[in-house]
Amino acid sequence: MSTTQQWRDHFDGLRAYEEAVALLYWDMRTYMPDQGAGNRSASIGFLSTESFRRRTGKTYQQLLAAMEQETLTGIEAISFAKAKEAFDRDSKIPEAEYQTFITLISEAESVWEKAKDANDWSMFEPYLEKIVAMERQFVEYWGYDAHPYDALLHDYEPGMTVATLDPLFAELRQAIIGLLSQLEGKDFPTLDWSADRETQIALNQEWLRDIGYDFTSGRLDETVHPFQTTINRKDARITTKYDENDYRNSVFGTMHEAGHATYEQGIEPELDSLGLGEGASMGIHESQSLFFENFIGRNQGFLSARYHGLQQAIPSLADVPFERFYAAVNEVKPSLIRIEADELTYALHIIIRYELEKRLMTKELEVKDLPQEWNRLYKEYLGVDVPSDDKGVLQDVHWSGGSFGYFPSYALGLVYAAQLNEALRRDVENVDGLIAAGTLAPIKSWLKENIHRHGKSKTPAELIEAATGRSISVAPLVNYLTKKYTRVVEAL
Repeated sequence: MSTTQQWRDHFDGLRAYEEAVALLYWDMRTYMPDQGAGNRSASIGFLSTESFRRRTGKTYQQLLAAMEQETLTGIEAISFAKAKEAFDRDSKIPEAEYQTFITLISEAESVWEKAKDANDWSMFEPYLEKIVAMERQFVEYWGYDAHPYDALLHDYEPGMTVATLDPLFAELRQAIIGLLSQLEGKDFPTLDWSADRETQIALNQEWLRDIGYDFTSGRLDETVHPFQTTINRKDARITTKYDENDYRNSVFGTMHEAGHATYEQGIEPELDSLGLGEGASMGIHESQSLFFENFIGRNQGFLSARYHGLQQAIPSLADVPFERFYAAVNEVKPSLIRIEADELTYALHIIIRYELEKRLMTKELEVKDLPQEWNRLYKEYLGVDVPSDDKGVLQDVHWSGGSFGYFPSYALGLVYAAQLNEALRRDVENVDGLIAAGTLAPIKSWLKENIHRHGKSKTPAELIEAATGRSISVAPLVNYLTKKYTRVVEAL
């Protein structure tokens, strides 16, 4: 058997482990009985450790050495370079510590759910103390040039650093605050957003079909904290949470997760056997989810074309003119909950988390002080008082899963999505008309050609530069938000 075939077989084997772990995680967060958490966490820890061994053990080291002697070109050369970089990083973590960490975060996710439901920070705090301590230790193992947080960013946004993010986020924050000041004193319509669970299920399924979500390669389920997971290339699942007091959270959240799944379904299958069959970064992944949620789901034409169906499904909308509904959907109101934030203030929620995570990694901030600092920054950035921890520091699942360095990807996703939206409209005619008609094939084809099919064979910077002709910039996002909210305000 050739060395390159052994290489492909290695990644096929890894994929089998990853599929099993993904399915166990999905079940854990959807249908698993509460009492199963302990055994499930141990099983996930065991399988993840076996996968880790395959990525760091002697057999793999021998395969890496053999591949290094091959004359590699094209996609195989890219596969080897990225795998070698990942090995150099992974092999710095002692196997026993890795298994301890995986088991810890599996347990912590279940504890976090209970703590959030009970509004009891003290339940979760000791788990987070251990997670942060291990994250700090991993940072030391990996090493960094300028800032310890850079080592964590690498896992989610390769090539991104604090030195790049700090001025980018400062510019974005200033622009958002400027737009907020222009909207001060504007009264957005107040509507009744309640709808029963069955109505929301029907709307979600209808809108998913409208945007071309492939139900033969995925499914929609219910969970506490919405997520998307890829079991394999033909099984990209999404989840949502139904809030009978506000159906917007479900319908737009489902569109968001469908964007993630559409990305996964569009990656070239051959990349799976080369270790490249996943998103280029979480920022690029978020650009796709936010594109579907905001640039399609909240598009005026998309909503207008579906408004009659909404009025039939939700009686409280029967006598509400579309212009009033559209203004209400796009209400700007600084809020407590990230996943319920309006399109304009959303990035401020991310910047708060970014600032907290940086300070945790430099030890300027300790876990015990997180609730107080969280509340202080929400008052400073968004002008809101946090009444309880379940609406504050306990609201996100990410820290229970050890996902430090992930949050900046959400704001980067907004920036990337706006740049891609601008480039799409440059290359494809009548985008708004296509969205209104539900004729998304040309749009999805452009996204697949420029983003989806490449998986992680290209870096985020390479993808954005090739698709848009420019490096990362907040200008398209600011232009989009300014234009949109000018239109919304005119309708008030």
